[in-house]
Amino acid sequence: MGEFDLIARYFTRPVRPGGGVALGVGDDCALLAPAPGMQLAVSCDMLVEGRHFFADVDPAHLGHKALAVNLSDLAACGARPLAFTLALALPRVDEPWLEAFAGGLLRLADAHGCALVGGDTTAGPLNICITVFGEVPAGQALLRSGARAGDDIWVSGTLGDARLALEALQGRIQVPPGMLAAARARLETPTPRVALGLQLRGIATSALDVSDGLLGDLGHILRASGVGAEIDADEVSKLIAASASSTGDRGHLDTELLRQCTLAGGDDYELTFTAPPARREAVARAAASAATPVARIGRISAEPGLRLVDAQGRALAERYASFDHFA
Repeated sequence: MGEFDLIARYFTRPVRPGGGVALGVGDDCALLAPAPGMQLAVSCDMLVEGRHFFADVDPAHLGHKALAVNLSDLAACGARPLAFTLALALPRVDEPWLEAFAGGLLRLADAHGCALVGGDTTAGPLNICITVFGEVPAGQALLRSGARAGDDIWVSGTLGDARLALEALQGRIQVPPGMLAAARARLETPTPRVALGLQLRGIATSALDVSDGLLGDLGHILRASGVGAEIDADEVSKLIAASASSTGDRGHLDTELLRQCTLAGGDDYELTFTAPPARREAVARAAASAATPVARIGRISAEPGLRLVDAQGRALAERYASFDHFA
């Protein structure tokens, strides 16, 4: 199968009317048509075999994750998905693999009304690069630079399960099979919080998605906003789904492991955001509307730096390193 046959069979689809795409796959460029008064939000992420995913990953899960990590960036900006491009390097043409990969990718795309409008394919080590396009009303994008002293710090969903799965799959810890299966699902098929991002427009003062670990990613907000933060490490540790559902298996998750996974784990693709205390009810309504749980984990301070405390308010050493692509 040649390159253009591959594209036609697995990745060419008709343009959906009214979806913000004027021209999709088939020309040198796609044409997007955002609604009047909207700005384009654009993000790009690359997944490399051996660095971002295991060689034996289910290709349907890989297709899902490749798009999910990009949609998560749109969610953090409060943008509605419009379209995406796919650049795909393949070591060989494996039709069953492509069928499953495209299925996982396009099911998530359809769920968010996000059209595949172009890209590229070539031979080479397995590498997936997606660029996603969204739209947000002018002046309403959620940014990293708006946090203010006194703001609450929130996080959506659960944290740490992806890191727990990684630790187990690499043989550094042992967990029961059921716990590993649930954690691996969080690693391989994260849920982009697009609905929550849309609901937080006009409420959150800053936001980003948690991709490399909560503390490292939150640090981007602190630097961009020129503020500091205090985080309740014990409150964050409660957010690992494996802990909440493990009952008798809780002994597998000691305090230090819980903190490492939830504070610096990475691959969570949840949103962390800030909002004034006066907007707590608005945050709760936004979360309910988006059917996404949120938890308040700390507060923004005027004093620079990030400080960790336990449930009793005692200071903890900040020794949790988030993911670094070049470390």
